[in-house]
Amino acid sequence: MYYDVLMAGFGGQGILMIGDLLALTAMREDKHVTWMPSYGVEMRGGTANCTVVISDRRIGSPITGRPYSLIAMNKPSLEKFAPIVRPGGLIIGNATFMAASDLSRKDVDAVFIPTLDLANEIGDQRMASMIALGAFIDKTGVVTLENAVSALESTLPEKRKHLLPLNRKALECGRDFARNGK
Repeated sequence: MYYDVLMAGFGGQGILMIGDLLALTAMREDKHVTWMPSYGVEMRGGTANCTVVISDRRIGSPITGRPYSLIAMNKPSLEKFAPIVRPGGLIIGNATFMAASDLSRKDVDAVFIPTLDLANEIGDQRMASMIALGAFIDKTGVVTLENAVSALESTLPEKRKHLLPLNRKALECGRDFARNGK
């Protein structure tokens, strides 16, 4: 098994956090993992992306030219990275900032989720990227949702532990949207 995903958006959208959580979850499932973050000097509001590679064998390089998946949290990220996703791959798009019609490719599975609207419904707009991750986990099965929640429980700093129920709800919301479209 080998799976790679590129996650991209504006700084402050939680891109690096969901990449880190995915990598940690995969490690806890005894998989080999690389996590390679990249962000602009502006941080919040600038560009941020990361690549996560998960495998049952040692990984030779954290760099991928043709990822299986993309989680794009803004339209510039979709425009920049959608062309390099492998045919037959998966694109999770944030429908709050883009539409399915913004994706010209027909050779990938695409799920566009109104992450910000859903995050506001569950009570905290910071959960938007966690919703996207929940959809990604459900569509790929590369890790389990329960293990992601468990990894989050043990890594959240004490001052953020009160957000655990919201994070769980966000992951489940993304999973449910991926399955049912709502």
